[in-house]
Amino acid sequence: MTSPPSSEQLTGTPGLVIAAPRSGSGKTTITLGLLRALRRRGLAVQPFKCGPDYIDPAWHGAAAGRDSFNLDTWAMRPDVLRGLVTGAGQGADLAVAEGVMGLFDGVAQPGQAGRGATADIAALTGWPVLLLLDVAGQTETAAAVALGCARYRDDMRVAGVILNRVASDRHLALVAPPIETLGIPVLGAVMRDDRLALPERHLGLVQAVERTDLDTHLDQIADAVSARLDLDRITAAARPCGLEGGAVDVGLPPPGRRIALARDAAFSFMYPHLLRAWRNAGAEIVPFSPLADEAPDRDADAIWLPGGYPELHAGRLAAAETFAAGLRAAARAGTKIHGECGGFMVLGQGLISADGARHAMLGLLGLETSFASRKLHLGYRRATLKCDSVLGPARSTLFGHEFHYATTLACPDELLADCLDATGAPVPESGARRGAVTGTFFHAIDRADAG
Repeated sequence: MTSPPSSEQLTGTPGLVIAAPRSGSGKTTITLGLLRALRRRGLAVQPFKCGPDYIDPAWHGAAAGRDSFNLDTWAMRPDVLRGLVTGAGQGADLAVAEGVMGLFDGVAQPGQAGRGATADIAALTGWPVLLLLDVAGQTETAAAVALGCARYRDDMRVAGVILNRVASDRHLALVAPPIETLGIPVLGAVMRDDRLALPERHLGLVQAVERTDLDTHLDQIADAVSARLDLDRITAAARPCGLEGGAVDVGLPPPGRRIALARDAAFSFMYPHLLRAWRNAGAEIVPFSPLADEAPDRDADAIWLPGGYPELHAGRLAAAETFAAGLRAAARAGTKIHGECGGFMVLGQGLISADGARHAMLGLLGLETSFASRKLHLGYRRATLKCDSVLGPARSTLFGHEFHYATTLACPDELLADCLDATGAPVPESGARRGAVTGTFFHAIDRADAG
């Protein structure tokens, strides 16, 4: 492995990576608290999310007041990563990237680069890691975990530790000294407090857009972080990014010049980097709300239904007559229409909700899905298109991510792609096409290099 760039080589936005040894350690809560606390200090903080998560970036954006962007070494080409880090970081005083899963966890291909691990982003950018340790039920063992994380790879650096879910001052006195004896600074400790927890459901956190008390809750987390973490030492630990600037790369060309984008609590899983790239390419994005029974803009030459939680709103969507009439009229006119995951389900014939009730959907594709019998579909996808579509020309390859619990009962339309998982195994959920209407269970992230 190569050593991280020296401080003399680094010129980009200073940044930090918030990582942990495992999922469930409180990374998102602490990241949100830091973003909001530093923003309240007057800093412009640029948030990022390592990996393909759809929900956390919206929380980041609410806390920081700036759009958060995914960084993924498995699913994004190097030019896209470089363009996002250097482009989004312009004008920011500090970048904060929240990790995914455990620090070294990624695609199950040991020894290969570009596995999608948080550590890969730390190595690529040169940003130091703040290691978040959930020390509930631990004392000196936390020091062994910190030491192992700090020494496991020599191309990234752990700049310090944040302790989370500390039970008491006595507990802190047993945990912190052994870590600092190793030469690893402890930059703060957040006490166990259930009031700071973020509510979850089957696909992760409840969406930020659904919280009526969003700002109040973010301020509460920021208050706890400000009181218990050494913000001066944390910001001083940041190091400039080692990536050189360059032109912002368009990962996927915009599907049209005027794009009608479904946007509400049922359709919210849209990668911010794609919207940014489409706008930079000159496309106009016109939001509309199916839950408010709004039709897409009549002048749009493309309609995009993102993923989200249609299963929680299936009855309202089935009753949204103006929305349905607008989509069906657009389909008859040959307008390009694409749905991802939940959007794909809504374009189908019907959706059976968890209670067993069937709800008629738009009928623009033949897909039938059911949540009455849950089955987890999770992982990266590599899709080679079988025909020309809004996602690109036939035989082009896309990288994406799939995460849902729906069972496919029927999908009689033309297959859109040949789909593989990260290990190269075939995936049966390969999308569908009927005329200008297409859908996929995977969320597109980037395209492969041509040729």
